[in-house]
Amino acid sequence: MLSPLPSAKAMVPFVSVENMMHLVHHLGIETVLAELTEAIEADFRRWESFDKTPRVASHSRDGVIELMPTSDGAVYSFKYVNGHPKNIADGLQTVTAFGLLAEVSTGYPVLLTEMTMLTALRTAATSAMAARHLAPKGARTMAMIGNGAQAEFQALAMKAVCGIDTVRLYDVDPRATEKTARNLAGSGLEIVSCTTAQTAIEGAGIITTCTADKQFATILTDNMVGAGVHINAIGGDCPGKTELHRDILFRSDVFVEYPPQTRIEGEIQQMAADFPVTELWKVVTGAAPGRRDARQITLFDSVGFAIEDFSALRYVRDRLSGTGFYQNLDMIADPDDPRDLFGMLLRAK
Repeated sequence: MLSPLPSAKAMVPFVSVENMMHLVHHLGIETVLAELTEAIEADFRRWESFDKTPRVASHSRDGVIELMPTSDGAVYSFKYVNGHPKNIADGLQTVTAFGLLAEVSTGYPVLLTEMTMLTALRTAATSAMAARHLAPKGARTMAMIGNGAQAEFQALAMKAVCGIDTVRLYDVDPRATEKTARNLAGSGLEIVSCTTAQTAIEGAGIITTCTADKQFATILTDNMVGAGVHINAIGGDCPGKTELHRDILFRSDVFVEYPPQTRIEGEIQQMAADFPVTELWKVVTGAAPGRRDARQITLFDSVGFAIEDFSALRYVRDRLSGTGFYQNLDMIADPDDPRDLFGMLLRAK
């Protein structure tokens, strides 16, 4: 007799926003950030085993919608993500996302999850990984320029992974800075709210820029950046959107995720096509040097890459076991006889 019930492989674990938050609190926010950093670094160490392609982007005057796929030959993943800076005026998120993990051998999905929250976590973890390899030794103060949805994640990742103890905040909207300072109260970090970007970066060994406007902006000018700092420039993620004056790039050693994508979307879109960069995975594996001396300016021109999402999706799948923070979705039409899809439809009448 043909079973009326879906097979186990047709049932796909789904992690809702609520369950993602429960999972993060169950594990601990800083624990998740630290473990995600290790998961991402482990995949950077095997970078060459992944399929790599610039994300597939659909641009409009309002923003961008993108697909970010990759595979290591055994597991496939993709993320759907948008970037709509004007959403904030309507009380909507500027970035939303969901993602899927599938086994390559059958093509069947094994995880579907929200990724708005998860993207914030993995972006912060990637920034912390870069800073661990590139920031000046002993850096304990971070400047956070742009105090939107990503700010607290960035600060806590730097605390958990790099040991920072002070965060200096600045945003053009003082309410954003107030929100960030309030959320980080009790985190163990010393929080300093600043009224200018120049003031915020004073004494900071790590400078993170994370702003949302889809324009060629100048959040930092050349005269603001002294020797010996590390910059995580993470706000750029599409053509026509930058944060740093190009003269800063000339003075910096620039590190990127995937050059074909970063040259289109990152700070280096301002530069010539042959502007020299170093791929971060090469620093992680020891194939290329990172920070060489105390006066060097290092710059991680981060736009986000699919392998980071792959790492985050696998991390969630592995950490779900035994928690119950998911529900099974009947997503795949999977008749007992694979040839009898129509019969499955008839029997459902």
